[in-house]
Amino acid sequence: MISLQGPQGAVVHSGAANGGGVPSHAIWIDLNNPSAEEAEHIEAATGLRVPSRKALSEVENSSRLRRLKNGLSLSTPMITFDKVDSQLTPLGFVLTRDRLITVRFNELRAFEEVKKRIGDGDGDCQTGTEIFLLLVEELVDSLADALEEMGADLDALSTRIFDFDVRAGGTAGDSGKTPRRRDLALRRILRSVGRRGKALGKIRSSLLGLERILPFVAGECEHLLGATEMPRFETLRRDIASLDEFEIRLSENVQFLLDATLGLISIEQNNTFRVLTVVSVVGVPPTLIASMYGMNFKHMPELDWVYGYPYGLSLIVISAIIPVVFFKLRGWF
Repeated sequence: MISLQGPQGAVVHSGAANGGGVPSHAIWIDLNNPSAEEAEHIEAATGLRVPSRKALSEVENSSRLRRLKNGLSLSTPMITFDKVDSQLTPLGFVLTRDRLITVRFNELRAFEEVKKRIGDGDGDCQTGTEIFLLLVEELVDSLADALEEMGADLDALSTRIFDFDVRAGGTAGDSGKTPRRRDLALRRILRSVGRRGKALGKIRSSLLGLERILPFVAGECEHLLGATEMPRFETLRRDIASLDEFEIRLSENVQFLLDATLGLISIEQNNTFRVLTVVSVVGVPPTLIASMYGMNFKHMPELDWVYGYPYGLSLIVISAIIPVVFFKLRGWF
């Protein structure tokens, strides 16, 4: 889909690939998962090369930040903000003195917010640089919201982890869980922590991409694009720096919660092995006595006793009770 944006508002132009023209007043051309025909049409209408998804996915800094004859070509990975399955997809900008072309491959809330703001007349949108700054501001806001939500999720996970009573069998109020259900609960917590860590890594990549783009564009704006928006660039750089610090703290928190969860799993496993050890030790003395009286010697005094059989059973029971009492007094189970 091609969306054309001018000072008077937005126009969704669905027939661009079939020969429709690009209005001269359109200063922002938004390509959402464009087809090859749509890209070719925009290139023919504007004289600007529309980068492909493969080109936008390049990781070299020289490929992501390039000077053109009359503008800049920029790209960065951007998280899709999907809570179920967030992904990193490339986001591209072709910025010139007269126009801004954006190339994306997923719906991004920031783009819709900027279109709404422009349609409502909120904010300057007379040049491609001004719209670029509006987009970056909304993207930074979206990343900030995602980090804030991530922080709340990690706080909730922290409560679940540190209220988890391994011996009682779960979180507070769940004292009746079986070992199997405790194991499943810990596995769910571990997966939740892992998903947050995975999402944080993607947010980190998005912040790093924007952090590299801003000084590059700011350095070229004054003499190449004719823009005087340096204070807004500086504000955005400070915002991203603060988000970087917050993201680092959340990453450390994720690692801490991961270690804590693995520690709880280790305790649970140790408890299982401890029970097995106690059971095996308790069974050794009775086995020894039973094996002794199971020997096939001809002369065994106890064989002629009237109470020999009860005597043997009593020895077996007493030999099993003594280790249990000993372990209980030592607090081993």
